[in-house]
Amino acid sequence: MEQLQWGRHYVAVEPTHFRVDYVINPFMDPAVQPDPERAMAQWREMVAVLERLGATVDVLPQRPDAPDMVYAMNLGLGLVRADGSRHVVLSHMRYAERRMETLTAAPWFAASGATTSYVGRDGVGAHLEAGDAFAFRGDLVVGHGPRTEELALKHLATELGVRVRGLRITHPGMYHLDLAFCPLDDRRALVCPAALDEASAAALLDLVPEPLVVTEDEALTTFCANSVVVGRTVVMPACPPRVRAQLEEWGFEVLLVDVSEFHKGGGSIRCLTNPVDLTLGRDLAVVPGGEVLLPTS
Repeated sequence: MEQLQWGRHYVAVEPTHFRVDYVINPFMDPAVQPDPERAMAQWREMVAVLERLGATVDVLPQRPDAPDMVYAMNLGLGLVRADGSRHVVLSHMRYAERRMETLTAAPWFAASGATTSYVGRDGVGAHLEAGDAFAFRGDLVVGHGPRTEELALKHLATELGVRVRGLRITHPGMYHLDLAFCPLDDRRALVCPAALDEASAAALLDLVPEPLVVTEDEALTTFCANSVVVGRTVVMPACPPRVRAQLEEWGFEVLLVDVSEFHKGGGSIRCLTNPVDLTLGRDLAVVPGGEVLLPTS
């Protein structure tokens, strides 16, 4: 099996202003606030683990008025073009409560040497949240429904010149694809079919040659699909015994990192880390003009 080539360079947001101020997903309850010191300690341990595994983690400061900005996966879709230049398609958040995040992220990415673009902004145009987008087997797999709009798929395919495979998310608790799908290598992935409509679930299981199917309960109670992979190590917030046994049989090391304070806002390790090293021509096949594929019901 061929290891994932991406997932060695991340952007994360230090949780200096993390709290639950509003409700935009089923996990959020302003009456149940994260402990700031514990959250910071958990976040620092996560970053330290990734760096020990050889990954680079760039840290973006958190806006005081953006409590969800710590979920850096949703700032934008970062890529490396074939010529080595960096580009970020900035997210256009579904909820206005999060849209100010890109006002800080855009100049920060630009200062780091990346060009930026939008599929929509300021409430106008298609909504896109990067936690819905993953490279797998040469295609960009994008969930749509709760947060990302189907219209965004065409924008991504055309702008980037890639094949986009759209999947319709229907589960309110798995509102981003990163809560239900985690690529492991070039043939394997954690997949929670319960997040998707019937046709999309079937399409995703067909796409993954060797899926490790996660139940609805496992996905929602452990956030196990919201993990990151560095080489042969899967960094997870928790791992059901059955899932661990299969991962270890496949030759992966499971490394648990407690980020339970961040579960109170509806995200875990993948939500907290944004891989910016997806490379066109390596991880995503170049498709001139782009192409969108949707499941047939």
